[in-house]
Amino acid sequence: MEFIAFDLETTGIQPKTDAVVEIGAVRFDGAEPIGTFCTLINPGRPIPPEASAVNGISDEMVAEQPAIETVLADLAEFCGDLPLVAHNAPFDFKFLLNAVETHKAKAPSGIVLDSCALARVVFPGMINYKLGTLVQHFGFPSGNFHRAEVDSVYCGQLFAKTVESLEKGGQSATVPALLELTKQTLMKFPQYADQPQQLGLF
Repeated sequence: MEFIAFDLETTGIQPKTDAVVEIGAVRFDGAEPIGTFCTLINPGRPIPPEASAVNGISDEMVAEQPAIETVLADLAEFCGDLPLVAHNAPFDFKFLLNAVETHKAKAPSGIVLDSCALARVVFPGMINYKLGTLVQHFGFPSGNFHRAEVDSVYCGQLFAKTVESLEKGGQSATVPALLELTKQTLMKFPQYADQPQQLGLF
């Protein structure tokens, strides 16, 4: 299965009032990463110290970076209609959804799946389902967490492991089957048509 694992770093936890400071997306073919889209984002506001303490991203790092509305079309092109996977996906989905709706921007068209919700079903009995805990449990090579590209790779590896476990057990791992397994609310980005440029009349 080809899919996109993605992760966002943000200035806080409220999609309507906080902003994205980094987008990471990694295209997988099975368990193998085959392409990467990653960029820092200028949020247009100071990054709170508590957010920088988590992700290590400072105001200086984003000062010359693009605003989110300038990168959404490139992200949409990279992702296409492939399934998207994030760990605690509703968090990342709501932030990206807010940006897409605010700017009426192009967006990925695939269904968003939650690797955390899937892990809870497929690998019951874990101490917790934090990404770091699961990465350590499965022995994935690991380094820093809380940067978008790195966490996207971990998420993709976890999702591939989940699919592998289901298929070895004789269960279907299609997108509809995975949605049914977690009973999650359907997460898809709206698709805004390109607005034709209007000629100015003088």
